[in-house]
Amino acid sequence: MNNQKQQKPTLTGQRFKTRKRDEKERFDPSQFQESIVQGLNQTGTDLEAVAKFLDASGAKLDYRRYAETLFDILVAGGMLGKHLFHFRVPIRTLSDDLTRTEYCLFTASEDLETMQAYAQVFNKLIRRYKYLEKGFEEEIKKLLLFLKGFTESERNKLAMLTGILLANGNISASILSSLFNENLVKEGVSAAFAVKLFKSWINEKDINSVAASLRKVGMDNRLMELFPANKRSCEHFSKYFTDAGLKELSDFARNQQSIGARKELQKELQEQMSRGETLKDIIAYVREEMKKTSISEQTMIGILWTSVMSTVEWNKKEELVTEQAIKHLKQYSPLLKAFTSQGLSELTLLLKIQEYCYDNIHFMKAFQKIVVLLYKADVLSEEVILKWYTEAHMAKGKSVFLEQMKKFVEWLKNAEEESESEEEEGD
Repeated sequence: MNNQKQQKPTLTGQRFKTRKRDEKERFDPSQFQESIVQGLNQTGTDLEAVAKFLDASGAKLDYRRYAETLFDILVAGGMLGKHLFHFRVPIRTLSDDLTRTEYCLFTASEDLETMQAYAQVFNKLIRRYKYLEKGFEEEIKKLLLFLKGFTESERNKLAMLTGILLANGNISASILSSLFNENLVKEGVSAAFAVKLFKSWINEKDINSVAASLRKVGMDNRLMELFPANKRSCEHFSKYFTDAGLKELSDFARNQQSIGARKELQKELQEQMSRGETLKDIIAYVREEMKKTSISEQTMIGILWTSVMSTVEWNKKEELVTEQAIKHLKQYSPLLKAFTSQGLSELTLLLKIQEYCYDNIHFMKAFQKIVVLLYKADVLSEEVILKWYTEAHMAKGKSVFLEQMKKFVEWLKNAEEESESEEEEGD
């Protein structure tokens, strides 16, 4: 057995220097910046070559450690530096010894096509190095916070890029929270930036895609915050974005505000019912709200039905829940009657009942008894019930509910025929 220690292989001078250089590129921020900048300067405006260079460089450079530097170079050419956010304002004091590039987002042409090409560069980079996703999102959020430090052209390019990235799902709509910064809002920077951003987003997808993304992160009800408190009205928002060519967005915001108001109204009604306020007081309150908010009777009857049905802890047994529902609805039928003065309101209520009984499985057998109760209480008329039965019902539980209503509908028809023949005899 050989007891002699094995000697470690030694590096030749050249290999040692190469390894030291590689380590420096990997762990020295200024060397990292220099490597990226040099590569970009060589590729120039060829964004396909840029994407390939970034892909290859990730294998030898520490993107994870220097993600912020990397995105600073790609967006602003490296001119923001590590002191970007000193005293809440970007400072562009870059000493001569730091390397920067003229080939970046901020120096590119201010047009949608160029921004789409830049978005592809970021898209490919993040797809290749998945761990950059979170860092990239954080960097965008940070850049948005300090828009005041950029020129109008730079802001426009960043807005277009951000809209395209949002449309493609590269970043989350939660980044928009940065635009609610008080200083940006106050000086109108947020609203102007939002115009460019939403235009490029809708251009890539459509308003439905925008709406879905905003709802996903709870931003759908916050768009008014792009304006100062004294201008935070639906009218101002609508005019601003409609004048900017974004009527779809202003319509969406108006609709969201309306939904928000309805939710608040429903919550208040449920509280009034839980407190046991008189039906007379509730009816007076609802009429006042309808005047104030211009809510139609059809919309209001839907809100009332939901409120009435939400104030009870329903029994889980089918045979008991029907009895419980009839007792509860008998109490509130005068409230429902007060807001079904039109045939369309009656039909809206009937469809709401159908939907409710279908969605709440314990109510499936209660449908016919609820309809008969409301017919007797003069909430639903025979004309509307017959119209629902023959043509106006929805697909939800259709066969079950039509079967349940069959005998009652026959009775209504016979009663109607008898009434007609009596009238004829009287003549």
